[in-house]
Amino acid sequence: MENNVFTYIEEEGKRQEKNIELIASENFVSEDVKKAVGSCLTNKYAEGYPSKASIEKFCLTHPDYVHYGKTGRYYGGCENVDMVELEAMYWCRKAFHTDYHCNVQPHSGSQANSAAFASVLTPGDTILAMNLEQGGHLTHGSPVNFSGNIYNAVHYTVDDRGFIDYGDIEAKIKEFHPALVVAGASAYSRVIDFARIRGIIDSLSTDEYKPYFMVDMAHIAGLVITGEHPTPFGLADIVTTTCHKTLRGPRGGLIFSRPELAKKVDSAIFPYSQGGPLLHIIAGKAVAAREACTEEYRAYIHQVVLNTRAMADRFIELGYEVVTGGTDNHLFMIDFTRTHPNLSGKAVQDELDKHFITLNKNCVPNEKRSPMQTSGVRIGTAAMTTKGWKEQDAVECADRIDRILRSM
Repeated sequence: MENNVFTYIEEEGKRQEKNIELIASENFVSEDVKKAVGSCLTNKYAEGYPSKASIEKFCLTHPDYVHYGKTGRYYGGCENVDMVELEAMYWCRKAFHTDYHCNVQPHSGSQANSAAFASVLTPGDTILAMNLEQGGHLTHGSPVNFSGNIYNAVHYTVDDRGFIDYGDIEAKIKEFHPALVVAGASAYSRVIDFARIRGIIDSLSTDEYKPYFMVDMAHIAGLVITGEHPTPFGLADIVTTTCHKTLRGPRGGLIFSRPELAKKVDSAIFPYSQGGPLLHIIAGKAVAAREACTEEYRAYIHQVVLNTRAMADRFIELGYEVVTGGTDNHLFMIDFTRTHPNLSGKAVQDELDKHFITLNKNCVPNEKRSPMQTSGVRIGTAAMTTKGWKEQDAVECADRIDRILRSM
């Protein structure tokens, strides 16, 4: 009997090859990452963390490695996967130029955020994060998500231009005294001033009150690595990320933390929220992190920024409203509210799919439509830059999209 799963996999491969992929949270991994993810490591159970003996062996060839977290597995036969996990921890720290502790076990960005919260919060504590409808993320306190159910979530906003309102962050800290302040977004096209947020937190802290500062850099991880976006390291207490966006790795998450929080973070992953780690995915993370340390990767991320800016600027020339008036990173949003009021994000998404252009509908600041309809779309160029796009390709794609939308 034919196995239909492999037919669908083949068809998806053809779709990815044929389509223009503009979803900002997607990318194309290298053959080495795919090889690691599809390896025999998927067969191995390894609850816990690398053993002390494995760490000592690893340090013989990596003398600059310092281990902060927990140690010890609950299964035998882990000598090889211990080394794989240590390689991932080592190269992730190298890629981000940090001496923070690195936990490479989170199954996803959402799992990373869940564990990060659990490591420093108790249920009912107040968190302050960016409003979802204005560019934040579901796991930053949405009422339909665990983060908004377990914790008391308060949100800061963007100003009339779509930029983060740092004055609102300060006002909300003063009013609500959150235990944790979260920076990071899923649909924000400008630099996030981590140093400014750190300064606000420090200015409002006392001997009795000092909130933790967490950064979710899932979207901009690759830009942080290459210096295209300011780093949160040295400013945030905890930093989380996914691996499959601009980092160009497998699906999964990472948690970085100050060394003094290492064991709390490790415990929040295992045994609190996860069991056995996905060693095949961790191997893929190690490969991707090492690739991110190359000059080729640095040039790639720089080209992503150039392509995104060129595409956003072209849409503005064509009469579209780009949120914040431009972009500093790998994505931007188009708001149809005033310029194309008859277009919804869903309608645009569905129509472009027919023309083999893939993007996603997205809420915009002061959204009037439902999240299933939206008044905007989100566009990113990381995936197509992996395929070789330059600025002119991005401009030509904007022109093509414009012609399609004019015919709707």
